[in-house]
Amino acid sequence: MEEIRTRFAPSPTGPLHMGSVRTALFNYLFARNNGGKFYLRIEDTDKERSLPKWEKDILSSLQWLGLSWDEKTVRQSDRISLYEKQLQLLLEQKKAYHCFCTREELDAQHQSLVSNGEAPRYLGTCRALSQEEQQEKIQRGEKSVIRFIVEEKRLHFHDLIRGKVEFNTALMGDIVIAKDLQTPLYNFVVVVDDHDMDITHVVRGEDHIPNTPKQILIQEALGCKPVLYAHLPLILAEDRTKLSKRHGDNSVTRFRKEGYLPEAILNFLALLGWNPGTDREIFSLEELVKEFSLERIQKGGAMFNIQRLNWVNSSYIRQMSTPNLAKACFPHLREAGLVSDDIQNMEIVEKAVSLYKERLQKLSDISDLADFFFLKKLTYQKEILFWKEASQDETLYSLQKSFELLSSLPESSWNEEVLGDLMLKEAEKEKNRGYLLWPLRVALTGKKASAGPFEVASALGKELTLQRIQEAVDMLQQGGEGE
Repeated sequence: MEEIRTRFAPSPTGPLHMGSVRTALFNYLFARNNGGKFYLRIEDTDKERSLPKWEKDILSSLQWLGLSWDEKTVRQSDRISLYEKQLQLLLEQKKAYHCFCTREELDAQHQSLVSNGEAPRYLGTCRALSQEEQQEKIQRGEKSVIRFIVEEKRLHFHDLIRGKVEFNTALMGDIVIAKDLQTPLYNFVVVVDDHDMDITHVVRGEDHIPNTPKQILIQEALGCKPVLYAHLPLILAEDRTKLSKRHGDNSVTRFRKEGYLPEAILNFLALLGWNPGTDREIFSLEELVKEFSLERIQKGGAMFNIQRLNWVNSSYIRQMSTPNLAKACFPHLREAGLVSDDIQNMEIVEKAVSLYKERLQKLSDISDLADFFFLKKLTYQKEILFWKEASQDETLYSLQKSFELLSSLPESSWNEEVLGDLMLKEAEKEKNRGYLLWPLRVALTGKKASAGPFEVASALGKELTLQRIQEAVDMLQQGGEGE
């Protein structure tokens, strides 16, 4: 059986997009599931837009995600001589020619066709030029492009996802495949590359379907072995249009910075357009490799739902050990200015993480949720200390009562269970538990919403707990807000 060989071929013209990652993932899964090879090819022939920083972003993002490729990275910019050789071959065989039509002439031609209800296409004006006439024009310095002669016929191919796809090539006209011998264009170089790399399967987005007949025709002209195609459904934004830059930053870098885990991103993307055949929703990369098949890819577009990604990510976060989660959260706390690199131990970070592990959707959430752990003094409006209609005097009394009760509790008994028993027994004496417990929780965290007061007090320890209650008391007695 022939070895399956797939490739991911991004252009380094911007940050790696989540839609591109799904394409890479599906190529990776298909190749690995079949014991084949997965290659990375950087399509950098666009000299003006291709930048080293974007190639670096592609490489680092794929490595972070764990999508390893076989052999060395292929770069089109290193293969110009190969493309030139193949272009010369097509020109010599009269399967391509130099076209000297100006932009104005092409626009007029297209407008005429459209006005007559015909498909806009190039009508082959320069096709009749002999090779000698073409060379004379080139020598005179006339600008040209290289066009491929499109044979008019009904062309069809079998898409591994969509079945039979058919085109009438008469509607295409002769296509431009290079600006000159040193500047080949996409539809040409991709054919040369796939043939040279022995690619067997091209798995890519459905927006490439219009390119497929052009590439098949070029394959035939060059005598290349045909490849099999599988066109993936588009990833859609919430407005049901193709996910794009206008929907915001959907780069891998953005999600990585915000604290999404690579395993969660891959898990989430795998289920965008692919159905595992069960209700199961959490898969490791190894499990995806084992389960994946092209037959289970759907034809319809798949919605990019950030809430869904958050759920998947939170599921992976809850599976992490507290020490490992603390290490993963540390850079986000440092970025927020809450901790520094010279911190001697992770104990306080682990306490914060342990308290909020069940609430984290992404790692960066820890900074807003648990900042009170790392602040010397909290800042908040005194009004949020008040439980519903409670007055300032009632709130002050409540905080003083909490301080009195907690002061009497020995540190050896300072844990969530004992704290809960002690404070709930007192809270039952009030007309509502909130009168005692709400001000206590706010005094400890400075927040309207947070973990429960017993959890927080247990994590903060007796000394800091009493200190913060006293600071809240002082604020109410003096007026104003926390510093």
